Parts: sequence; structure tokens; C-alpha cells
Amino acid sequence: MRRMKKEVIGGVEVLRGSDNVFADLGLPNADKLKVKSDLVIEIIRAIRRLGLTQEAAAQRMGLTQPKVSSIVRGDFANVSERKLMDCLTRPGYDVEIAVRPSRRQTGRLSVAVN
Repeated sequence: MRRMKKEVIGGVEVLRGSDNVFADLGLPNADKLKVKSDLVIEIIRAIRRLGLTQEAAAQRMGLTQPKVSSIVRGDFANVSERKLMDCLTRPGYDVEIAVRPSRRQTGRLSVAVN
């Protein structure tokens, strides 16, 4: 588990986490889980922006309605990052992957949303 910063706010001790709750919890593959959850958040936003039912979203994304239901409920453990990216490109969203040298010894994965 990552070391979290302690602060006192209004007399209450608060632990301030990082931008990755999966890492804060000490889960393996935390960066991968964060990327997948960020992609799922964008899928949910896309479904809402387009006013799609789960059935219509499933058709556009090439999935079954139960699979869409599972994904939007946060059950995406058995769905690859690639499939989640496909779920965004099929209804008309662009997904870009940027690669650049890291300042750290080991790079990181992230999703940037415009």
C-alpha cells in the first residue's frame, strides 16, 4: 500500500491518497486497473452523451447488453484495455495513445481526456 499523507482538516484527521485508488489500496496491476476504470468512465459518459440505451450501446460497441451492463457496473476485470478502447471508437470517439520518455526509471500508464 502506498504511503498516504495525513492532514488535519477542521479537527478531523484525513488521509490524502494519490490519483490512483487502486495503488493506494495496494492492489497488483494498479496502473492497469486505473487505465481500465478511466476508459469505463468515458464509455459511460459516451453512452449518456449519445442518449443510448444499454441495448443500443451494445449494438454500436459490438457487445451484448449484459456485457455492457457489467462494464457500467464496474465489472471489467475480464475485459481488455483494447476492447474498452474499441467500445469508445465504435460510437465515434477517437482514442489516442501517446508514448514519450519518462522522467522516472519506470514509466506509467494513464488516460488523458479532452
